[in-house]
Amino acid sequence: MRLLFELDLKDYDPQAPVYERPSARALIIRNGRIAMVHSLLYHYYKFPGGGMEAGEAPQDAMMRETAEEAGLQVIPASIAPYGRVRRIQKREQGDTFLQDNYYFLCDVLDELVERKLDEYEDRERFTLEWVVPAQAIEENRTMDHGPWDPLMLERECLVLERLMEEGYF
Repeated sequence: MRLLFELDLKDYDPQAPVYERPSARALIIRNGRIAMVHSLLYHYYKFPGGGMEAGEAPQDAMMRETAEEAGLQVIPASIAPYGRVRRIQKREQGDTFLQDNYYFLCDVLDELVERKLDEYEDRERFTLEWVVPAQAIEENRTMDHGPWDPLMLERECLVLERLMEEGYF
């Protein structure tokens, strides 16, 4: 899968242990809007998706996480690789965080399924919203997001901007 960009803070010790946490995310576009999960508590937008479980293929993780977070059922035949974003930075524990984020273009069924939110997702009041990219970018770059890492939110903004540059909106 093509590398869209790399977010490398270079704030880590190259000799430190590496903690890897790959993830997979859905890009679902309809009528000039994109499906995103909105944290009503911390005022940010993220693509539906999340961490891959051991042995799980990126496409499978993306479909599972999209249903759990957004209640959207991905149509497997519609999945197309879009690109990968690599994120590297020091963690509070002192090791290096390495995350490859795999993004897939896809379509979903109209019927929603029951979401299965994690405790933090429920606390943050995750809500599915169909937004125009500029709205998500503005909120991610201007609002106070509490404890959330600004690099994660910037990653989502940069992917949205790339989609816009490539004519998806």
